[in-house]
Order: sequence, then structure tokens, then C-alpha cells
Amino acid sequence: MTEHDFDRRDVLRALTALGVTEVTASLFGGTAEASGTSPLDLEFSVVERFRPFDLIAPKFVQLDTRARAGALVETGLRPRAPFAAVTVEVTEGGGRVVAGLAGGGVSVLGTYDAGTGQARIELTTAAGTAVVKTVTAELRGSFGFAVVVNENAVTVLADTGAGWRPLLTERDQVRARVDLRDPAVLGKLGYAYGSGAGTRLGRVRAGYFGQAGVRDPHVVQYADGRPYIRHGKLYLTMTNAGLGFFQQAHWGVWTLDLADPTKLEQVAALFFERDGVVLGDHAGQIVRDDDHDRFILLMSSWGDFAFNGVHVRHTVTRDDVLSGVHVLPTRPLPLPTTVSSWDPALTRIDGRWHVAFVESPAQQPSFVFHPALAAAAPGADYDRGLTLLGADLSVSQTEGTILQRVGGRWYLFASDGDAREYPVYDLTVRKLGTLNAPYGTNIPHPMLVRVGDRWWLPTFDGTQYAEDVLGYGGHGDFLLMRA
Repeated sequence: MTEHDFDRRDVLRALTALGVTEVTASLFGGTAEASGTSPLDLEFSVVERFRPFDLIAPKFVQLDTRARAGALVETGLRPRAPFAAVTVEVTEGGGRVVAGLAGGGVSVLGTYDAGTGQARIELTTAAGTAVVKTVTAELRGSFGFAVVVNENAVTVLADTGAGWRPLLTERDQVRARVDLRDPAVLGKLGYAYGSGAGTRLGRVRAGYFGQAGVRDPHVVQYADGRPYIRHGKLYLTMTNAGLGFFQQAHWGVWTLDLADPTKLEQVAALFFERDGVVLGDHAGQIVRDDDHDRFILLMSSWGDFAFNGVHVRHTVTRDDVLSGVHVLPTRPLPLPTTVSSWDPALTRIDGRWHVAFVESPAQQPSFVFHPALAAAAPGADYDRGLTLLGADLSVSQTEGTILQRVGGRWYLFASDGDAREYPVYDLTVRKLGTLNAPYGTNIPHPMLVRVGDRWWLPTFDGTQYAEDVLGYGGHGDFLLMRA
């Protein structure tokens, strides 16, 4: 019995639990779907909506212990990327509590002092200690205290019984003193916590930052477009929203339990090394290419976005990127465009690699972007001889490109934020109509995927988290639609 045989039986059981009694051959690479089916005939409705939120990703906890006494306890446990969190239970809060990263004479800490009623972000480097931001807060008795690092942004949060809420955040003043993306800097910093007189601590936890929401879902697929399913679970990548703007987000691999779509679980955290730093580039796709025993990863360079352009990057690896923590080197994908690009979608169609993406001729004073489609040279790899097949220049707020086969025919799907609809294109990027599906806030991506005889559409919306403190970027809710 092969692993794929085992997976298929699991999928059959999951589909039976969903009420699917007849499994079509297309689930396992066939073409049993009726050839006359059109995406314009599908009608979607929302069946699940919820908000994934974790300061520490559940599968990526590196420390979980009772606190030791000390003004600053350095654990020596380190994250491989600057996306980390420390949470502390304060059982008696009459003095000072500290949490963050420290080591080698450098520290990046959040503090709260009950005596002064102030929360602070403090940095210590060879140049000395500096308080980069302060806010007044009133935390009494027992409460939760947390410090999160997203890229170079440091955020201090508290939980007084109603869930985690940010007290203050700062990025620019942190970056002016230290670059946490630099492996030489980050490699010396470990999780740290501490307390002063009058403060008693309970449980301390630390590990890789989870998410304040999710967006940009893209199903992990095989080269020919079949969805990647293991043990009854559909694999997909999503952008894990950080506590702030695009640079504070990172990329995660998730599973969706087909027998219970409310069971959404992060199983991998992906980071990327380029230009000498480690970043959380995101908004991309993973393709399993069995012919060459490799995973192909494409992502958008949002990890260092500063309104100076975005581009699509890529890498290949034989490592199992669908589990664990990975830091991978990447390089630019040579797309046939002279402007910015993002939201790549890759599939081998009729033996030829096709890459959908977003072209953006401007990000200032406002974003302008539209869908485009390219194909590699016949018989060549996905990054060789890419030529433009078409683009829709009539739209200016359209992204979220998805390649999907419906009724034996391939289509390009996208999301038009101006028209509040999901345009459907052929492979010359000629508009054929629109998808019949609810359109929420932000620019939700139309991630169509067919499992058995059902069409699903996982997507997101623009619901923000603590925008009053963190600004734009901490969105959105996870939505699952079904046709």
C-alpha cells in the first residue's frame, strides 16, 4: 500500500462525512467533471467564518514553563526569523514585568511598571539603553503580558480578561538602532522575561508568532492543478497577518480538515533570506512537482515593502516545506513585465507552465494594479522564456489571480475591488463574466478548489485587528464558501 493509497482512503472517509456519496475521478487526477460545466454556473454561499488569532502559533511553541525569579531571565532559546512572541502570566502585579528578546549585550524588551503606570519599549545596544516609546496604562492584580516581534516592529500587549489588546507598538525607532532581520543580530537574541519587586509571575510561553488574522489563501497543488490532500486535509498557504503593515506579515502553511472545515491548523512557517536579511515575504503559492521531486515556491516581496516596488520571487527545494520552520533563499522570477508584480499562480497546462500574476504600474500616490498571464517556453521549466499571453488593462484595482480548471477548461480568476466582483477570464485574459459569489470587504481572492463533486472557495475579508493602535494591515477573517 502506498502513501497515496492511504491518503485516498482518508479523503473518501472525509467526503462521506460531508455527505458526498460519489467521488469523481477528478479528485485523483481524472476528468470525470462534466465537460459542459462553466464557472459562471456555480453559485457560492458562505458556510464558515471565523478569525484565527494566536500570538504564538500552537505548533511552534519553543518554551512553556513556570517563570523563574530574576530581573531578566535569558532562556537561550532563539527564533530563526524575527517573528516571535513571549507571553507571561502576571499573578501579582505590583511592580515591573519585562518580556522580549535578549542576548549578547543586546535586548529588545517591552516593560510595564505598575509604580509609574507606564508601558515601554526599551532597546539596549552597544550605544546604550534607550526608551523608544512609552504609553500610560493601568494593569492591576493579575493579567497577561506579551511582547511580539514582527520584522522590526515591537508590540506590547496585555490581556485583562477580554483577550489580547495592544498597548503600544513601534517600528521605525527600533530599526534606527538595530536590524532584527540581520541573522548576525538575531542569532544572538533569545527569548527573555523578568520581574521586579512586588510582581509575581506564573506561566511563561514563547515561540514563533502566529497571526492576527489570515488572508491570500492559495491551495497547495500538484503541477497539473490537482489539490494537495493528505489524510483528509487540504493544504493551503495563507498570509499570516502581523501586528501592523505588510512588512509585519509572514507566510504560513495551513491544513483545512475536509470533515470539519472549522479545523484550520497552521503546520509550517516559511521565511525567506534575501539581500542579507530574513523576511516574511508572502502572498504566493506552493506547487508539488512530482516529476522532478521538488516543491516550487513563489511569493511576493512584501517583506520589505516601502512603496518602492514589489516583485515576484521563487525557489525550489526538496525539503518538506509543508511542516516545520524553514528559512529559504529566493531569487526574482523573470516575469515579462517592467512594472511591479505580486500574487503569482503557477500551473502546468497542456504541458506548458503558465504563471498568472498582478501587474502594478504605480503604488503612489495610490495603488494601480491589474491581472496578467504569462507562459514559459514550450518544454521549458516554469522560469524559462516567459512570454505575456494577455493582461486586463481596463481595471485598476484587481488582484488575487488564480488558475483553475472547470469543466475540462482552464480559466483565470481574479478579484476586482472597484467593481466588487470576481472576473472570470480565458487564457488570453479575455473577460467572460463574473463568479456568482459573495464579495466582502477588502479584495478577497477567489480561491476555487474542487474536492470530489463539490466546489469550495476559501477566502478572507478586511476585518481589522486593533487598527487604532496598529494601523492598517492586521486583517482579516477567514471565510469558506461552498457552491
